[in-house]
Amino acid sequence: MIGRIAGIILHRAADHVLIDVRGVGYIVHVSERTAASLPPVGQAAALYTDLLVREDLLQLFGFPSLLEKEWHRLLTSVQGIGAKASLAILGTLGAEGVGRAIALGDWSAVRKAPGIGPKLAQRVVMELKDKAPTIMAMGGDLTVDAGAPVIEADSPAAPMPSPPPGVRRNPGSAAASAEALSALTNLGYGPSEAAGAVAEAAAREPEAPTPALIRAALRALAPKE
Repeated sequence: MIGRIAGIILHRAADHVLIDVRGVGYIVHVSERTAASLPPVGQAAALYTDLLVREDLLQLFGFPSLLEKEWHRLLTSVQGIGAKASLAILGTLGAEGVGRAIALGDWSAVRKAPGIGPKLAQRVVMELKDKAPTIMAMGGDLTVDAGAPVIEADSPAAPMPSPPPGVRRNPGSAAASAEALSALTNLGYGPSEAAGAVAEAAAREPEAPTPALIRAALRALAPKE
């Protein structure tokens, strides 16, 4: 199993990238969001990968974080969602957006991904709603920056640039959501109920720290008079 690719970008496209790793070129399929965040040709890049193995096909799919890779694994467990459909959903919503949509039962958000119809979007939400809290609770641990790859001494790597405008890379928000979810479950709230409240709070204030998310989620869970 190839779990991570680190090397020099030889070619970039909207849905894949060719990365040279010590003289071997690997084609890695990525979402449009991930492709937009990668550095230019000739610079270093690193991606976590998932290897699809079939009788007549080997394909690598790349992700900027372990959290996104885990969501890909869950999405492709849904009947009708293949690797490309998963990348379309992740490219449209991002890993945290997928978690929020599923926790809130917001299938219309999933429906915005290219090629995803309403019935399939509803199936994704229904089948994964009970699994979303687990991934959200692990988010702080799974959101790992791919970091700088190790390159041969005669091929110095350029520093990885910041993602362009519109492409967010914010491990802190995932960690805050995970900690808030853990706190609510420790208070006795059910995983799905707590996940929905945290997702709603995070959607309103994406940069909110853990204490603020907990307070907002508790307000949402408070009995309505």
